[in-house]
Amino acid sequence: MKRFLSVALLCAALPAVAQAEAPKHLQYLDAARFNPAQILPPPAAHGSPAEAFELETLHRLLAKASPERLKQAKVDSDNEDPSLFNGVLGFDLKTKPATWALLTLVQSEADAAAGDSKAFFHRMRPYSTDPSIPFCEYKPDPAKPEYKSYPSGHSTLGYSVGWVLAQLMPEKSQVILARAHDYAVSRLYCGAHYASDTEASHVIGTMVGIDLLADPRLADKIAAARAELSKP
Repeated sequence: MKRFLSVALLCAALPAVAQAEAPKHLQYLDAARFNPAQILPPPAAHGSPAEAFELETLHRLLAKASPERLKQAKVDSDNEDPSLFNGVLGFDLKTKPATWALLTLVQSEADAAAGDSKAFFHRMRPYSTDPSIPFCEYKPDPAKPEYKSYPSGHSTLGYSVGWVLAQLMPEKSQVILARAHDYAVSRLYCGAHYASDTEASHVIGTMVGIDLLADPRLADKIAAARAELSKP
């Protein structure tokens, strides 16, 4: 009986685990409009001269990196939510519940769009292509190459949420957009992506922001966030 109950409890827990590990899907964005084959050019082919050039460029960037910039890349790597903009805004976005709800929705949609493109293009990470590329997050296993390079999920987050924030707070748009760009560059300093990966993220992230702000189903959420951000 005890064994039966243990198995039953385990089975009851499985759906929650499966749900937590399941890939994200678009809830508001039009999947047809975000077809990876129609919105992004293919990345440089593995083993091609174009890929070699991108690797060489990445090596040069990392060779000139200051310890402070590498440290910032690691901080940005560990901070994958809209609070990445707290520093330039001068306040914690989590203290603005309506705004936080909207921005995390944007992040979720951006994650799903970027994930579809990652799966479609199946590009090998630079540190898997060239094990001499340092990676700031963990020690990769050379025997298990990773194929989630194009586009960058972090960068798509920064560009999508940044674009939305810039429209909600036009008086701070320049520092917001600059932060989004710097956050994307951190992915290069982290050794996680090629420059073309973050460029692809700029395309997707901007499209995500534009489409979501124009979605009438989100009008109330957008108005609430705008009103919240207009107050000190």
